[in-house]
Amino acid sequence: MPSGFPCSVSLTPFAPSRRSVVRALDAHLQEPTPGTYVLRYVLDADLSRLRIPGTRPSHHVDGLWKHTCFEMFVRKATDAPAYYELNASPSTEWAIYTFDGYHQNMAPVSSERPPRIRVTHEPNRLEIEIRADLRGLPHAAEIALAAVIEDDNGTLSYWALKHAASKPDFHHPDSFVLKP
Repeated sequence: MPSGFPCSVSLTPFAPSRRSVVRALDAHLQEPTPGTYVLRYVLDADLSRLRIPGTRPSHHVDGLWKHTCFEMFVRKATDAPAYYELNASPSTEWAIYTFDGYHQNMAPVSSERPPRIRVTHEPNRLEIEIRADLRGLPHAAEIALAAVIEDDNGTLSYWALKHAASKPDFHHPDSFVLKP
């Protein structure tokens, strides 16, 4: 996996399917200043066959991962279990959570500087750019990138840099493969 930023990577589905309308999902990550991230996901797909939520007021919303959502997980230290999670929806809604360990003690983070989300739609392309000022959280030691994509039937597909478990699990410690 790439080391250092900026970087560009491709996410892969947990269970590839010939029926999938997604052709590719790429992510581009920059850290212009320590703790400030610019993350751009580019989804190449027949968008008419996906459930893409419409724009809503940008604010913290729980449960975004139940529908189309783009995610970044940041482990605070290579040898420590604590991490945080950023969720961003094409609706421009977002959520940030901290965890003490693997799926342990999830707590929402209130942000004085909420992520700014910009969404661009084209017939076969969705681009979501997330500008997140996470300077109030510990600096990244390792990062995992992931996405949940919902098709027009309500079926979810799970995309990540690395699928480290026997079922989709973006929180798995071995999923953190990007190093700043």
